[in-house]
Amino acid sequence: MSEVKVFRVEGIALFSPNKLREWQVFRIDVRALTKEHAVEKVLSELGSRHKLKRSHIRILKVRKIKPEESKSKFIKQLESLRGWYFE
Repeated sequence: MSEVKVFRVEGIALFSPNKLREWQVFRIDVRALTKEHAVEKVLSELGSRHKLKRSHIRILKVRKIKPEESKSKFIKQLESLRGWYFE
């Protein structure tokens, strides 16, 4: 059984606010089993939230981080529940 880890995915994306296309930096923390799964999740989320094509997203860095380092409240709350089991 694999353990879920927290990854920080950093990159740039081509957003089009007000018809002006410009590259913007993003940094997203996600929970995943592998780096590849983390990248796939970020591509999927950015595509669905902002209607971006995958060719408009450039991943620059993916690294494993400690859950405490995450800026996401959701990830911190999930990590605090680790060890709790519901029947």
